[in-house]
Amino acid sequence: MVIIGGGVVGTSIAFHLAEAGVRDVLLLERGELGSGSTCKAAGGVRAQFSDEINIELGARSLAAFARFARRPGQEIDLHRSGYLFLLSRTEDVAAFERNVALQNALGVPSRMIDVAEARRLSPLIEQDDLLAAAFSPEDGHCTPESVVLGYATAARRLGARLRTHVAVTGIDTAGGEVRAVHTDQGPIATDTVICAAGAWSRQVGEMAGVDLPVTPLRRQILVTEPIPGLPELAFTIDFASTFYFHREGPGLLMGMSDPDQEPGFHLHRDDAWLPGLSEAIGRRAPRLLDVGVASGWAGLYEVTPDHNALIGEDASVGRFLYATGFSGHGFLQGPAVGEVVRDLYLQRTPVIDVTSLSAQRFGSESDTAHRPELNCV
Repeated sequence: MVIIGGGVVGTSIAFHLAEAGVRDVLLLERGELGSGSTCKAAGGVRAQFSDEINIELGARSLAAFARFARRPGQEIDLHRSGYLFLLSRTEDVAAFERNVALQNALGVPSRMIDVAEARRLSPLIEQDDLLAAAFSPEDGHCTPESVVLGYATAARRLGARLRTHVAVTGIDTAGGEVRAVHTDQGPIATDTVICAAGAWSRQVGEMAGVDLPVTPLRRQILVTEPIPGLPELAFTIDFASTFYFHREGPGLLMGMSDPDQEPGFHLHRDDAWLPGLSEAIGRRAPRLLDVGVASGWAGLYEVTPDHNALIGEDASVGRFLYATGFSGHGFLQGPAVGEVVRDLYLQRTPVIDVTSLSAQRFGSESDTAHRPELNCV
């Protein structure tokens, strides 16, 4: 079996399969492990979502992150500072009240809080126009590189093979079954392919005649210079603008979606988004306008038409499985997704029912309409 993609999803799948006793696990990554989208993520981990399946994937993954030092065995610098969503529109308050009720019913300890408590949890914010906030103390952030390292090391220890700098160039199928994977280093005979290629998944699917409606979309992140006296604070998201920040060493990591960003493989940094970011900072955390920027980077979201993941097995090409299109949630859902794909491969009931995430929900012609979702980070 061949896993294509060596980010958190691919390495999680490799680990969980190897742990389950699968002996022929081969992961191929065209660069370094985690070099696609994973290690360019903001590192947020949470279970605050608006629908049952994403809540379950997030919560199960949070539990895995909490015990990561024991299984698979790697320190990941997990900070459970909580996730704080700041709400300044009445319609958002009503939506989050419904979301919190659903989260609570599924065991997530989120709650609606007033503006005063939000300010205590995130002392840098300006609160004049805020109406309320939503907070869950078990959410937080950790280091993506360490998560990938932990899964990869444990997978290898259990017998999986992980090969880097190997580019997949084609997939052979016959009679509705996978036959081989072609690479720039030669062909590999296999009867199973698992696509975990993130923003590049559409191209991988096309090699096998499988439609995976995934579109790359650039997101940029900045890290500030050290901030003297920086207080402890929650992972803070201004929901209306999507501006967010959390502690990163002695400074802050911050970012925001860019509504003018054109889809595509734009991997370079530029300054076009900075005026919008500065406006959002000035409105929500004006003291940060005077803080210098130490570093930054650009990464890719893997966006689907409804901003929800694609997880399943193709109906026409047997043993072509996929886990992609997470639209910003791939890192935080990686542990649970590894378990789900393990179960799908072993043809047993998955730990979470992901039937609704099949790529078939879009039909042969992928719907391009985007449904609003809680994926600002």
